[in-house]
Amino acid sequence: MAEIEIRMGEKRFYDNKAFPRGFAKSGNFTILEEELLIYYGDTLAGLEAGILEAESKEEKHFLKVLEDHGKAQTKLEKAWLKYIKYARGRKQFHTLNSKKSTTSQSLVELEDEPNTLYED
Repeated sequence: MAEIEIRMGEKRFYDNKAFPRGFAKSGNFTILEEELLIYYGDTLAGLEAGILEAESKEEKHFLKVLEDHGKAQTKLEKAWLKYIKYARGRKQFHTLNSKKSTTSQSLVELEDEPNTLYED
């Protein structure tokens, strides 16, 4: 983490709303990504919200990365984009039921057919 030129946050960064058990325990982040988010997340959130102004070349580059995600180069920038994806993105919901109601359609079709088994 010594090569990162972005200033560390004044306080540790936690998102208890989106990740109540922590970043790494959510299963979406590695331990390294969790540490990067905890130590630098406060600064990155401030830069993104416009509360803090970019002081270094790397902080200015981070603001460009927020506009064009393809410019992300460092692990910190990629971890923040990943955080945005999982914290603010749409939650995926998988259901065990299908939308097709084939059984109800087949029952209706059977009721409409004449009964040929009980002919006189």
